[in-house]
Amino acid sequence: MDKERKCLICSIQISGRVDKLFCSLKCKSINQYEKRQKSEQFFFKVDSHLKVNRKILKSYNKSGLTTVRRTELIDIGFNPKFFTHYWKNKKGDVYFFVYEYGFLNIKKNGVKKYTLVKWQPYMEQS
Repeated sequence: MDKERKCLICSIQISGRVDKLFCSLKCKSINQYEKRQKSEQFFFKVDSHLKVNRKILKSYNKSGLTTVRRTELIDIGFNPKFFTHYWKNKKGDVYFFVYEYGFLNIKKNGVKKYTLVKWQPYMEQS
């Protein structure tokens, strides 16, 4: 006797092949769409954070080299965990970049800050 099988999407009884999971092409398509949405959520989350970070760094770094309190950026939505690449200078300092705008963690007089920079051609050579 065949075990009663139900569609994974709409729970209608399935007839036909034993390995069939959906009652119709429509239900199969819905399942594929939902899978794709879940797998792309991570991409959209990361992309969104990168866009916000770039916008913030760009707005604070008009001169090409600026120092700003870390909390000031974080309070308006900057998330330092999201960056596109990094560059290490000869002193060993690691600058994290969000596309062409970078930041370096520093501490001045006990206050945590970021030195903000813009990508320069000489950075390509390292």
